[in-house]
Order: sequence, then structure tokens, then C-alpha cells
Amino acid sequence: MRILGVDIGGTGIKGAIVDSISGELLSERHRIPTPQPATPNAVADTLKQLVDHFEWRGPVGCGFPATVHHGVAQTAANIDKSWIGTNAAALFSAATACNCVVVNDADAAGVAEMAFGAGQDRSGVVILITVGTGIGTAVFVNGELLPNTELGHLLLGDTVAEHYASARVREQQDLSWKKWGKRFNTYLQRLEFLFSPDLMIIGGGASKKFDKYVEQFEVKSEVVPAQGLNQAGIVGAAMYALHEFGDDSNS
Repeated sequence: MRILGVDIGGTGIKGAIVDSISGELLSERHRIPTPQPATPNAVADTLKQLVDHFEWRGPVGCGFPATVHHGVAQTAANIDKSWIGTNAAALFSAATACNCVVVNDADAAGVAEMAFGAGQDRSGVVILITVGTGIGTAVFVNGELLPNTELGHLLLGDTVAEHYASARVREQQDLSWKKWGKRFNTYLQRLEFLFSPDLMIIGGGASKKFDKYVEQFEVKSEVVPAQGLNQAGIVGAAMYALHEFGDDSNS
């Protein structure tokens, strides 16, 4: 089923038309910078621009950088704090005149990676870690998602993990891949201590440079790069919309 999948991030809003059954992108990915400040109305207007770009009138799945409960944003780590308590699904549906479903962005990426990528057919405890503006996580036990885990907010000493080892921190502090890899290893060791995962998958933009920092990892768990790279969030969001709205797609 053809569905518009959207990944709303702290720096960019990206979307593509997706075959939500096969996970294949059916269009070129289109990106619009996230408005600053990323207030609800500003993001909704930008999402409408994205929908209009594709001349889309069907269901829309949106991965969103917050914990999301029944369409309502409960947190706002890398977007404007005014999102807290906002019904994002209702706001986006009204702005775009499309049926929109909104889910945590890392959960969306994780669902896609478990279906089509490095987590396919893997059992036990699997943690997907998306590395970008912040650090997002999706935790699976025998293929079942535990939603809204937000383990990027674990404390490493006195510092929140995503303020210590995200891709944005690496760029802002001009860290080499080796130095950043050592920082990220500290984070992986904390996850390993807490969850004893069978597999950890590194997603987001940092997955494309996996070979530049993997040698810094000192964990017992298997660690691999995501196969969906930075489009998994788009695919997973479309999969959520398929589950929510069925086959009412734009054909």
C-alpha cells in the first residue's frame, strides 16, 4: 500500500512515498529544514509543504522526536517545549487535510529495521539506537516493541547521554570519529549493563560511518549498523499508518 512516510527531526523534516508492505521507497526523498523555533504551528505548516510537494491526499505516517501516547506528544527533547501536551496527530491532520498518525521517531525506525533490516528474524532483546540531533532508542523483545523508551536520556555520570554522545555533539565539539566512538562506547556499555541485549543496531546518519568508530566499542553484545540507514524512520512511519488506517491509501 502506498503511504507517505515522514521523519520529523530536530534539523530536517524528510518524507517519501513508501510501499508499506515491501518497505521500498516509491519516490525520491524530499527534505525541508525544520523551522526554528520548532513550534507546533510552524512544524504543521512545514509538514503541509511536504505533503503538497508530493501532491498527496492519502494517509500520512509521521515519526516524531517525542514520546507519543495516542497521538499526543508527552515530551519535547529536540523541539519546542510547547509541544508537550499537544495532540500532534489532530494538528497534522487538520493542517494537511490528510489522515495522520504520529509515533515516536526511533520506534518508527526500529519497526522498519526489524521488518526489513538488521533486526529481521532476530529474537531476544534487540535495541535500535538512532544517532542524530539527539539519541533515540527502540527496544524489542522477541520482535515485540516496548514503545517510547527514550534511553537517550539516561544519565552518564552527571550528563544526559544525548548531550554527551549524539551526532550533534560530535559536530559541535569537532570530535574525531575515534574520540566520539569512545564516548559512544560508554553509552553502549551502560545499555548493556541495564538490558543485556542480544543485538544493538546503530541507526541514523552515524550508521553510514560505522567503520570509522566501531573499533572503539568494548561490549559483549553484537553491534551492527542499521541497513535502512537514515530512511528507516520514513518507512516505519508509513508502516504505522498502514496499521492505523488499513488500505485506505492514495493510489
